[in-house]
Amino acid sequence: MAAFRAILRGRLVRGPPPAVGPLRFSSSFKACDLDIERTRTPKPKPEPSSLVFGKQFSDHMLTVEWTDAGGWEAPRIRPFQNLSLHPASSALHYSIELFEGMKAFRGVDDRIRLFRPALNMERMHRSAERSCLPLFDKAELLECIKELVKLDQEWVPHSLEASLYIRPTFIGTEPSLGVSRAGKALLFVIVGPVGPYFATGSFNPVSLLADPAFVRAWQGGVGAYKVGGNYGPTIAVQNEAVKRGCQQVLWLYGPDEQITEVGTMNLFIYLKNQEGEKELITPPLDGMILPGVTRQSLLDLARTWVRPGPRHAAALWDVAAV
Repeated sequence: MAAFRAILRGRLVRGPPPAVGPLRFSSSFKACDLDIERTRTPKPKPEPSSLVFGKQFSDHMLTVEWTDAGGWEAPRIRPFQNLSLHPASSALHYSIELFEGMKAFRGVDDRIRLFRPALNMERMHRSAERSCLPLFDKAELLECIKELVKLDQEWVPHSLEASLYIRPTFIGTEPSLGVSRAGKALLFVIVGPVGPYFATGSFNPVSLLADPAFVRAWQGGVGAYKVGGNYGPTIAVQNEAVKRGCQQVLWLYGPDEQITEVGTMNLFIYLKNQEGEKELITPPLDGMILPGVTRQSLLDLARTWVRPGPRHAAALWDVAAV
């Protein structure tokens, strides 16, 4: 822990590393061109108490296609259906793909709200650039997502214990086995009602496997981007954690076993230091850590809780720097 704290205080903290390769942004698709086809066979809505994570999906989906020759096509909302992909699609062979995870909640006033969606759009845009996929107008994509949620608003659970999960996904569909940037791509969004991510519930503790033999991300890699290649290889380690009686993995890095993330999430530690002061610490965004929306939200809240004064001003700087 001492080494971890020293790293947080002593290392130059940087934002996510710059993406590589030239930008691929000409004209984006527009929400005003959205074409909507409603389903003729709506599915029954599940009971909120029966929901698990990621198993139920709504009646509709958003799709936007892109080609190097023609650019972005008009966005479409259509009935939920399977995708048709060429067997040589680059996403299937070289993991040229990325995704986001967002939520919509139904409040006690029955209004539906998205949780800080602009931050997800910013992160998705960075991931697209890093993956050499075409760039897009973040505000236009968000407007399209809002229209999808409005259309499927009855899929937002009438419950404070559940929510509507929103999964924007962006894949290369270039039908070629060459390792190169994709000349065709598909951006799509699916949504569905979800319960707690963990089987133990949202606010119950989980046990963690901390083994330095397993590494999630490293300096110079893509840990700061939400790409599928960061997740698939962790499944075997997650299974190993279960075999050892744990529920999740605490990812370590380097010879001093730096704490980085837990499972698929950011990590915070709340403690009292040797002077008896309360501290909230989290690993810095140094290129290995995904800049989580919840992480940013906790830091924003923590800045408002710090009391004024010389010592607390220093604590505020520590929190703001991570």
